[in-house]
Amino acid sequence: MNSPDRPADDDAPAEEILDEDAPESPEPLVTGVEEEASPASLRRGVEVIKSHLEHAPVGPGVYRMIGGDGEVLYVGKARSIRKRISSYARGVGHTNRIARMISLTASMIFVSTRTETEALLLEANYIKQMKPRYNVLLRDDKSFPYILLTGGHASPQITKHRGARSIKGDYFGPFANVNAVNRTLNALERAFLVRSCSDSYFENRTRPCLLWQIKRCSGPCTGEISAEGYAELVTETRDFLSGKSRVVRDRLAAEMNEASENLEFERAARLRDRIAALSAIQGSQGINPRVVEEADVFAICEEAGQFAIEVFFFRTFQNWGNRTYFPRADRSLSPEEVLDAFLAQFYSDKPAPRLVLLSHEIESHALLAEALSARAGHKIEVAVPRRGERRELVDHAAQNGRETLSRRLSDAASQEKLLAALAEAFGVARKIRRVEVYDNSHIMGTNAVGAMIVAGAGGFMKQHYRTFNIKGEDLTPGDDFGMMREVLRRRFSRLLKEEGGASSSPSGRGGGRDEIAGDHGADAPGNPAAPAMNPPGRAEKESDPDVFPARPDLVLIDGGKGQYDAAKLILDELGVTGVALVSIAKGVDRDAGRETFFVEGKEPFRLPPRDPALYFAQRLRDEAHRFAIGTHRARRKKDFVKSPLEEIAGVGPARKRALLNAFGTAKAISRASLGDLGKVPGVNAATAKLVYDFFHEKG
Repeated sequence: MNSPDRPADDDAPAEEILDEDAPESPEPLVTGVEEEASPASLRRGVEVIKSHLEHAPVGPGVYRMIGGDGEVLYVGKARSIRKRISSYARGVGHTNRIARMISLTASMIFVSTRTETEALLLEANYIKQMKPRYNVLLRDDKSFPYILLTGGHASPQITKHRGARSIKGDYFGPFANVNAVNRTLNALERAFLVRSCSDSYFENRTRPCLLWQIKRCSGPCTGEISAEGYAELVTETRDFLSGKSRVVRDRLAAEMNEASENLEFERAARLRDRIAALSAIQGSQGINPRVVEEADVFAICEEAGQFAIEVFFFRTFQNWGNRTYFPRADRSLSPEEVLDAFLAQFYSDKPAPRLVLLSHEIESHALLAEALSARAGHKIEVAVPRRGERRELVDHAAQNGRETLSRRLSDAASQEKLLAALAEAFGVARKIRRVEVYDNSHIMGTNAVGAMIVAGAGGFMKQHYRTFNIKGEDLTPGDDFGMMREVLRRRFSRLLKEEGGASSSPSGRGGGRDEIAGDHGADAPGNPAAPAMNPPGRAEKESDPDVFPARPDLVLIDGGKGQYDAAKLILDELGVTGVALVSIAKGVDRDAGRETFFVEGKEPFRLPPRDPALYFAQRLRDEAHRFAIGTHRARRKKDFVKSPLEEIAGVGPARKRALLNAFGTAKAISRASLGDLGKVPGVNAATAKLVYDFFHEKG
């Protein structure tokens, strides 16, 4: 299991592990063989490590290997840092990747810890924060969703929750995805009639809402149920989510029978519906264990040099869903090593259940159990089951992982063929690894947004999608060409800046902050002689087939000759080279299959009706169109529901909240007298006059 070039307790440097919450947008699957380190650079790196060896701590701790540009190359833990560092200082017997890492090392940083357990936890934190190139990296952008039963309120609320547990109450989970939470919440509302509305909505009700009328809430807001009766419903909900589902079902069944015997048929029917809702919850959970009350199950599988880690979550004897992670690791790493590196990071920001089941025996087995137990305050068992129901759960997870990995490999192979067909159709000489597609959406120039979608060997790369709020002051409303110029100028100016090129904008039309990308625009005078988008220092990373490139090989514009000319003008002004530009114009009568393509050096042309490249280009165009329209509609909807209070300068969120709590609506605030406004807690006389003048000047 252990690599011959390091001690037994080392963590193997490897590529990233991707959070596969969205199966349709994974990272590329290609695993390349990295170029070997030159003897001179390897000797230089070994000398750097030897110079730090004398000052390395003897005890446990964490070490960081730093590159010449300050980049953190690798974070590792060790029982004895000095012994670990000495293994790197040998300079021989290393794999290509470790030798490469050593050759790039310019300095080292050490952090001592009291125990090896503390070193394990600190290493996981550092890896998540610094994202070193040579570590196994769990890139988990989204936290798992939970069900929250709030506390500190006379009528607790049941709701979905992500993130830090800062709200008082009981948390149940984790669930593998938000759809599982939504299904469970809908069934819980029917079964227990606990409110799901926010506290502010609850406090301002004067009559029951629609949920009460359709029997998905008991109506505590308007006294439709007594405080004691609602507290009983909350207790039943908590008991059910805590695993006492049989007790709850038996109690409801007894009440239903009693109501039926007393000829209270309406009450009996309501109890029957609640029991049916409970059955729906348990039925939707899939395979439920009989003896395992609470566990996380991890199974790793390998195929064609690729890994998949399948994680199942079991709580209160119920299956609460699963999620698949795909490691991109060096072929020399064993499944045990990848799983070992994965687990510490996985639990760095998540509570662990009392039982963790694994498909493979890992080196840090005892250390992981000790660390998780210390954090939880009670014993946590980490086991590799051999028989019984526990083994069945692991085997079931492994089977799902193998099937998911096979589908992903098959999809990736098809995607590679489509990218190759696209390159052939448009005359792109180089292999296409990244395609960017641009589109705009607006209504007569209002709420104008630009959208960029990205595709690669793994399909649509949704984590790379970007939107641009178009705010060019000199744009004529509805000027699609001007909008496209602004979007491309901001996108490629930013990319050039990130890659070490020019960061300025030729005409200063950028300026809006991107809604998702965080692009601040670029307003400085331009430089027509800007360097190409492949500056020294990034070529090495861009050429690594394991790294999804930041620079596109193909840019596809939704539009005709005018959009093509506008895009070409910006790329030429910025000095962008090595990027193929294609514009796709809708066919006659906007019929799919009759699109016209504009490419530099060619006359406008069409592709054969059944050409796979045509279908792929249509899919890319339609996805960009969908994304642009969706973003535009969201922005337009936000403007429709914007409160007039947001336009009052000098009135902050706290005072706006106080005014709404006092009067209920912005319309009521606009009708209030100056004296009534001044009586609101937290609103002084100056603020009251500011609000009063705002509405009366407008009206």
